[in-house]
Amino acid sequence: MEAAAKKDTATGAIRARPAYRDRNVLRWLVAYSASLLGDGIYFVALAWAANAVATPAQVGIVMAMGSIPRAVLMLGGGVVADRFGPRAVVLGSDALRCLVILAVAAALVFSSPGLWVLIAVALVFGVVDALFLPAVGALPPRITEPSEVVRLQSMVMLAGRLSRTTAPPLAGLAMGLGGSAAAFALAGGLFCLSLVLLWAVRIGSLPVDATIKDTEPTTPWRDLVEGLSYIRRHKVIGPLVLSGAMSQFGIIAPLTVGLVLLCDERGWGAAGMGWISGAFGVGTTSMALLLTVRGRLPRAGMLQNISLVVASGGIAAIGLIPSLPGAAMIALLSGLASGVCGGLATSLIQTATNPAYLGRVSSVMAFTGVGIAPLAYPLFGVLTGVIGTGPLYIAGGVLSALGATVGLASRAVRGAELPEMRA
Repeated sequence: MEAAAKKDTATGAIRARPAYRDRNVLRWLVAYSASLLGDGIYFVALAWAANAVATPAQVGIVMAMGSIPRAVLMLGGGVVADRFGPRAVVLGSDALRCLVILAVAAALVFSSPGLWVLIAVALVFGVVDALFLPAVGALPPRITEPSEVVRLQSMVMLAGRLSRTTAPPLAGLAMGLGGSAAAFALAGGLFCLSLVLLWAVRIGSLPVDATIKDTEPTTPWRDLVEGLSYIRRHKVIGPLVLSGAMSQFGIIAPLTVGLVLLCDERGWGAAGMGWISGAFGVGTTSMALLLTVRGRLPRAGMLQNISLVVASGGIAAIGLIPSLPGAAMIALLSGLASGVCGGLATSLIQTATNPAYLGRVSSVMAFTGVGIAPLAYPLFGVLTGVIGTGPLYIAGGVLSALGATVGLASRAVRGAELPEMRA
């Protein structure tokens, strides 16, 4: 981590360099952003290619295929990251994605791949994602100082927001110029760029006292059980992971499928959905920018839980506000609180985790987002016809707020602090 620090000539102390001024961190962030952008373009290109050779129902099957191995294998991906090192896993998965996507682009140029080829590609991509997501989530504490993790996580939030915004129009532009083949080629090129940049990123080695000493040979299953047990026993990580899972299950459906149903029910249309979703995004982005500049916040554990309560209350209120401007304003405030909550929660978990368990902890966090939380989509849709959209927004907010009570009930979480800049 020597490259991430500088000497204060006035005092002679060694101080960590802010993450946004660290070239190694910025190199990793650009690589990660390129990978996210490639992901977004790939999904649009896959849907377009499937639509050319399949029925609408079959298109849905193709798009859902990737989520199955991603959810099933995600926890195993954390074991692989801890066994072989996150850098090696990230490089290998990016290389595989690059080869697969460029091969599909070439196939589309010279022929018209059938539905089974696209299903195979989606399955392979899901398997690779199950390896990539835990590994890439384990890297931030290995490429910057502990005091800079919150800044890096805020920059990751900004990169995610930018990628989700720019991927669809870039995919559309590529397909307008050269069809699905051009979009796949663009995604493959971005994965190649990510691979090259990641190869140059310097990764800190595990501290001697962070390695797991065991005289008996381990198995992947034993590693997985040990990782889950580590999370359950940890006084900070366990409550925060459970709290995060509950809040995501309560919030994600109202912010996605719930917005479609709510805006249709109240006559706000697609424009209303755009205003509410956009306001929430502006809030989270603004807070991510603030945390990037500000860095460490005092009393992080308590502040994280309070902000989660505020964000949860905002989600519940969106379903009760009768006017579109009022709902958008509440969404903005909820987004601000969510930006604080998300950045602090991830940073607290990563800085508290023994580096030898980072992959498995990261896999559990990713699993709650891509494996558990999406289960709320069909449940939300079914219950809407029974009790209405408004009451479901309240139920989602209450469930999310209950997640905050898990953290508030833990003395270790309430008193958790982010590391200070070393000196």
